[in-house]
Amino acid sequence: MPKANVNNIEIEYETIGDPISKPLLLIAGLGSQMHAWSDEMCEIFTNHGFFVIRFDNRDIGLSTKFEDAGLPDFLEINAAYSRGETPKVPYTLEDMASDAVGVLDALNIDKAHICGASMGGMIAQVLAYEHPSRVLSLTVIMSTTGNPDLPQPKPEILAQFFAPVPSEREGFIEEMVKRGRLIHGTFTYDENQSREYRAKEYDRNYYPEGIARQLAAMAVPGNLKLKLAEIRAPTLVIHGREDPLNHIEAGKDIATAIHGAELLILDGMGHSFPREVIPNIVNALVANSNKNIN
Repeated sequence: MPKANVNNIEIEYETIGDPISKPLLLIAGLGSQMHAWSDEMCEIFTNHGFFVIRFDNRDIGLSTKFEDAGLPDFLEINAAYSRGETPKVPYTLEDMASDAVGVLDALNIDKAHICGASMGGMIAQVLAYEHPSRVLSLTVIMSTTGNPDLPQPKPEILAQFFAPVPSEREGFIEEMVKRGRLIHGTFTYDENQSREYRAKEYDRNYYPEGIARQLAAMAVPGNLKLKLAEIRAPTLVIHGREDPLNHIEAGKDIATAIHGAELLILDGMGHSFPREVIPNIVNALVANSNKNIN
């Protein structure tokens, strides 16, 4: 796969479909490699006339790792906030949004439809207000503004979801399959599909250290809501009613902060992409992409 030289690092990316079609840039979530956007979903997007671009965020997959930065000190990050200071972290969401723009540059794409999920949705929001001239439309899925007043995940969910993961292959796969069930929602959970995806993820590049630094990047911007009023691109916010990580109020928070944003709440969907909701997501994104920027 090709790599984009961006911000003095390399970002691994892949394109799917006809380059003369509408460009759609997909941004993955925390610790997720580009294949979190499944081949099935990408193929459906191409069948709807999109040129799909997916990539590995920095510090994950086959993109540049920040090993020399070490692991972030979250106690110090919290202490810096309590002192009214901006914490020092290896990189920020703004840097990650700039990486995404760099992928477009590598492909000579001036403007694209932008879609991000979870942390990728936060990056997409930052991209939309930091680089508005590059955005044809914006779709934000199961994400958040980082507003501290929003309902927080249940402690027992966080404890299970962020506990240490076994480093050996089979242990990693089984643990991640178990965690996937926790956040899936009420649709039938396909363990075999989840196990296949996690095996592919492990074999391609197992690198848990990057997740901690990505978490630190998410902590620094604080409340993105304060800048979302600047976004003028047609915006669609999609959220699962059963999302246990980013409460449904997080989706509403994004939608109310962006002028003219549409909110689509999907029953049964948690913090994942069940096959049952993919047609709804695709159809809504297609409709949003056809809106004109005022």
